Amino acid sequence: MKTAAKLAPSPVAAQAQETGFVFAAAAFAALGGLLFGYDTGVISGALIFIRTQFGLSTFQQELVVSVVLVGAATGALTGGRLADLFGRRFMLIITALIFIAGAIVCAGAPSLNFLVIGRLIVGLGIGFATSTVPIYISEVSPPQARGWQVSLFQLAITIGILTAYVVDYIYTQSGGWRWMLGLAVVPGAILGLGMIGMPESPRWLAEHGQYDLARQVLARVRGTDNVEPEWLEIQQTLAHRGERGRFADLFSPSTRTALLIGVGLAIFQQVTGINTVIYYAPLIVRSAGIPTASGAILATAGIGLVNVLMTIVAMWLIDRMGRRPLLLIGIGGMIFSLAVLGFVFRGPAGGTLAWLAVITLMVYVASFAISLGPIFWLLIAEIYPLRIRGIAEGTAAGVNWAFNFLVSFTFLTLLESLGTSLTFWLYATLAIASWLFSYYLVPETKGRTLEEIEQSFRQSHAA
Repeated sequence: MKTAAKLAPSPVAAQAQETGFVFAAAAFAALGGLLFGYDTGVISGALIFIRTQFGLSTFQQELVVSVVLVGAATGALTGGRLADLFGRRFMLIITALIFIAGAIVCAGAPSLNFLVIGRLIVGLGIGFATSTVPIYISEVSPPQARGWQVSLFQLAITIGILTAYVVDYIYTQSGGWRWMLGLAVVPGAILGLGMIGMPESPRWLAEHGQYDLARQVLARVRGTDNVEPEWLEIQQTLAHRGERGRFADLFSPSTRTALLIGVGLAIFQQVTGINTVIYYAPLIVRSAGIPTASGAILATAGIGLVNVLMTIVAMWLIDRMGRRPLLLIGIGGMIFSLAVLGFVFRGPAGGTLAWLAVITLMVYVASFAISLGPIFWLLIAEIYPLRIRGIAEGTAAGVNWAFNFLVSFTFLTLLESLGTSLTFWLYATLAIASWLFSYYLVPETKGRTLEEIEQSFRQSHAA
């Protein structure tokens, strides 16, 4: 049964004001996404020189790349719980320090072992960012702007990836892989210093009994003292919370559907193949018949630019069209482009087909950028009850990283065993499954307060 009934925006949502202060808080927090994108993207260029300097085997190269995903999954699964215990703002400051420490260790690594440790630290920071940033932004943003402001996180990820490609290109001539990895210190420091001046989430403060401070912060981020309707909703939600959330509460009848939606979208975001393009774009482009490395790099940078631009489009549309329409339209575009890619790679490589492959990859990335890219992170910050929001979001993010690891490490094997065409058709089939999943289960949350969304899931269970 569909849970996607459209509800009109509430009076509380209409009164909540969008302020420059909220935008600043969201922008600083979203720097965690930029670090996420930069640190996952930069290794593709740095690894060429690291491999030579340390004489790495194939397994050791895979270790340098994959240990970040292990750290990210660990950080995501634990970061949500820590954000519930110690606060969103506090965890974002800790996340910044972890990113800085990881970048310094990587840049100064005298051996493979130190480099692996540095990459593991970076991965932990990425995991903390993915389990904390969307929640923090969602809890300080007004309902009518929450969609695009939480989507700043996804935009920052895409900018981070593109920045990594550019930095790799700049330092390619000198072979400066230490600079490539070490420059992550800069956004890490900006994130930490920026969050020192930002307030804690008013909802987290209220959850932990700091009611006077919570109301003061709410008035501050809304830019008005007239916050009684929203404050009343928060108090009413807290009256239903019972004891502080535990991991076992994720499986309670009233939250089971929300858990299924978050985990399901986490899996589908990865198994539809996006990170095979992010991690292996030059290889895919070269296999399509583009003869030179420079041509492949140029095409890859073009794909990264499309990712950024279409994420901006998604931010503009997400609070206008709503989450569901964008999700379904975007996944439809992914299905189409993956099917076309399968046909393209059945033909002879080179010539027109090579550039058709590049264009189709751009369509695929553009479709992802308006759907599963930003909307997954947005929904898992919206649909969970306050008392378990950190645990639940962290669980979904952890599952996302686990399947990122799985898909990234099976892609080359799939190419060898199935061939390029069947591999892309497999992803297309999984994209069809994700479309059906989204159509039947994903609700519309546009224009609704977090408290209204929580109440709707509770009432759905009661009915």
